[in-house]
Amino acid sequence: MKKLLFLIITLIAANLIIAGNPVIKTGIEVLKDTDFKILKGKKVGLITNPTGMDNNFKSTVDILHEAENVELVALFGPEHGVRGDYEAGEKVKFYTDEKTGVPVYSLYGKTRKPNEEMLKSIDALVYDIQDNGCRSYTYISTMGVAMEAAAEHNIEFIVLDRPNPLGGEKVEGNLVEDGFISFVSQFKIPYIYGLTCGELAEMLNNEKMLENGVKCNLKVVGMEGWKRDMTFVDTGLEWIPTSPHLPYMESPFYYPATGILGELYVVSIGVGYTVPFRTFAAPWIDAYDISERMNSLNLAGVKFRPVSYVPYYSVSKGEKVNGVQIHIIDYSKVNLTEIQFYFLQEHNKLYPEKDIFEMRQNRFGMFDKVCGTDKIRKMFTENYLYEDVKGYWEKDVDEFRKLSKKYFMYE
Repeated sequence: MKKLLFLIITLIAANLIIAGNPVIKTGIEVLKDTDFKILKGKKVGLITNPTGMDNNFKSTVDILHEAENVELVALFGPEHGVRGDYEAGEKVKFYTDEKTGVPVYSLYGKTRKPNEEMLKSIDALVYDIQDNGCRSYTYISTMGVAMEAAAEHNIEFIVLDRPNPLGGEKVEGNLVEDGFISFVSQFKIPYIYGLTCGELAEMLNNEKMLENGVKCNLKVVGMEGWKRDMTFVDTGLEWIPTSPHLPYMESPFYYPATGILGELYVVSIGVGYTVPFRTFAAPWIDAYDISERMNSLNLAGVKFRPVSYVPYYSVSKGEKVNGVQIHIIDYSKVNLTEIQFYFLQEHNKLYPEKDIFEMRQNRFGMFDKVCGTDKIRKMFTENYLYEDVKGYWEKDVDEFRKLSKKYFMYE
């Protein structure tokens, strides 16, 4: 009887999630519940994109524009723009939002930090963007430099918090080192940092991680119901693609597993095909050989299967490639970032004449930026063994875990 009852409860819970009934409230929902109290009477600038929406798919842009006693005077667009109509890396120009008539300033064009002209009529900057949990994803860089601008111009900064889709427990990668600060590694945090954007904002602000150690007047509108062991799949929220190549709620799991290697633009990682960030494939690879080698490593929580396809665009466009597709079987056990280094290791054993690094030396700079150091590349290419860099890649994890606990808003 108990087993039957447990099964019924489980099925009901699963159905609720499948049906898209959220089990949490994001920051924008909590803000609405408070009748926009912290924004009343203020001229507001909003940093957002299509992921900034409520549970009824209504854009935060439109919500604030329609809210009584809140004056939305400016919009700020990160990479891909406010309404998501720009490609990755495409520079965005100043324009007017067609629906609201509110001016839109680009934070991914000539400037990436709001300047005095943009901020002259603003009392508070509001940030509402769904992140993907990796430091190389540029939205948190936009958040950080906007916080700096808010501090410099004495403007309140408000974060409407959202879930970290990777959960609040995974931390992987070394801290960014001096000389490798860039928009894909803007702050000295691990590659996977295990914080919500609100928690991260508190850390950046209070640990003097912002430029020149400035500190803004920060408020975080926290979520209700989110737990640290929740990935996005557990939230019951609908996934809105955070960028064109992260189309599904499990997409953020794969981004850190292939994205660093992808910066070399030698091996297809599925971008340009139907499985972005889920493959390692190239014309010279034997899919069955590399699949057998990857599975023989018995990496926790992940399996590999042979795959062949023809990319529609990007690396190896129009050419048949062969390799492996990654299947995460147990998310709680998998180490995401190490997967690409083990692929590089096994690929080098099979195809030593196809040195992936030597094939695209002009991409070393970008690879090093996303790694936050050039030491990973230099140490790895000595012997092409992940064990040679594992200690360095993981050296900052424990200390960061201790530091980040100070800023946990959720259990």
